[in-house]
Amino acid sequence: MIGFRRPSWWALLLTVAGALLFIRLGIWQLHRADFKDALLRRYAASATAPLQDFAAVAQNPPPDRFPRVRVRGRYLTDRLYLLDNPKHDGRGGVEVFAPFQIPGQSPLLLVDMGFLQGNGNGEIPPLPPLPQSLVRLHGMYVPPPPPGFEMGGDALTRQTHWPKDSIFLDLAEVARDLGRPLYPRVLALDADPASAYVRVHTLDFSAMPPARHRAYAFQWFTFAAAAVVILLVLHRKRRRPKL
Repeated sequence: MIGFRRPSWWALLLTVAGALLFIRLGIWQLHRADFKDALLRRYAASATAPLQDFAAVAQNPPPDRFPRVRVRGRYLTDRLYLLDNPKHDGRGGVEVFAPFQIPGQSPLLLVDMGFLQGNGNGEIPPLPPLPQSLVRLHGMYVPPPPPGFEMGGDALTRQTHWPKDSIFLDLAEVARDLGRPLYPRVLALDADPASAYVRVHTLDFSAMPPARHRAYAFQWFTFAAAAVVILLVLHRKRRRPKL
């Protein structure tokens, strides 16, 4: 029968503290996975939700909801922005964003027109012309694409002609570039079969999807179990050889 020596108080304390920490981190990862799963379900449900007036959610959108809104205004057709790193397919392309002026309002609404597919050799086809008259738009009011680190700082200020392109789209940088405040979210237009743009909008969890959170949770729980096993192994009594 295998016996165990009584562990020292500091070894026991260290093991318990470490195991509890690892378990807590694992539970936190599971909560993050559940939270993102819930967001994805709400995002999918929002695509067919009833339309509401943009003014009701313009400045204070619900943090865990993605309202589907209608809004009336006019495009700033000569101030387009191209996001140069979307992952729609392997042939390249850009996500096109257009500022939108709402009558009587100072902030501009940045509109996600959709993905314009490239031709496979790095060239982007001509951008479809935008109407210059008042138009009515409808789509989901969603968070902007996640910002990231761009070598050389703000790429927009270094460009003098539109459309301007960047590998990241930061609303603060776009606002400075336009010299106008922006609403805190962007309008992702509803799909339109007649449009040249591909509009397949989704939340960008590519860096840390729910499945990866669950994988990390399993890893932390494994560490907790390993801490207990190590304690037991180090304090197992060794059998004395028979003479």
